[in-house]
Amino acid sequence: MSERLTVAGVQLTATSDPVENLRRIADGTREAATRGARLVVHPEAAMASFAGRLDTIAEPLDGRFADGVRALAEEQGVTLVVGMFTPADEITTADGRTRHRVHNTLLVTGGGVEETSYRKIHLYDAFNSVESETVAPGEQVVTVDLDGWRVGLATCYDVRFGNHFTALGRRGTELVVLPASWGDGPGKADQWDLLTRARAHDAQAWLLAVGQSWTKDSTKGPYGIGRSLLADPGGGLRSQLGGADGVLVADIDREFVRRTREIVPVL
Repeated sequence: MSERLTVAGVQLTATSDPVENLRRIADGTREAATRGARLVVHPEAAMASFAGRLDTIAEPLDGRFADGVRALAEEQGVTLVVGMFTPADEITTADGRTRHRVHNTLLVTGGGVEETSYRKIHLYDAFNSVESETVAPGEQVVTVDLDGWRVGLATCYDVRFGNHFTALGRRGTELVVLPASWGDGPGKADQWDLLTRARAHDAQAWLLAVGQSWTKDSTKGPYGIGRSLLADPGGGLRSQLGGADGVLVADIDREFVRRTREIVPVL
């Protein structure tokens, strides 16, 4: 059981092309691995930007994109967390249209972990967006074990729901990874900074939040503000990127989690 873990967040901008995005994921993963990362986390929607249709781009977990992620993880000897879209269900909207929805999915694979996936539970029906028309919600809180660490999974809008992170903490999570594609707008950067640190405090765990990079069209898609960060179990900010593409690499330690939970036993 390792008392320390080197983690990385790869901040990038996804295009509408999964093949091109896999190349970008590979570039970031290789840089992170070269810098010693054991766990490498990519943003929500790293497979394809939200700016395009999701139902036509979605693939199953045994599809070409996921297989490419698996091969990359094996090549670099790391555990990867990558945001993608998988087929879900069919619904009829209020105006009578039929829609094929997807699951907003995190794939966790490689590096000796038992492969798992997480389907985003809380959907972005806010700020005049209705994600639930195109995305079906997940139902289960998910954790995965890596080198003796328990890692909890969450995605973007989940960060507004403290109970999700408290539940992860009560399951023994020591690190939460939060891939995101956080849209820009008035107050959104402040909310991101506040909520990520608060959720680290709720889980009393390290929290690695990895977003898509900022672009000049980030209010129209692809959606991102950058600002990927690492927060400690007390909610302190340890490291943060700006708006541009980049790789955040940091060491975290288990003792900080134990000490925080002993001093403030809120869980």
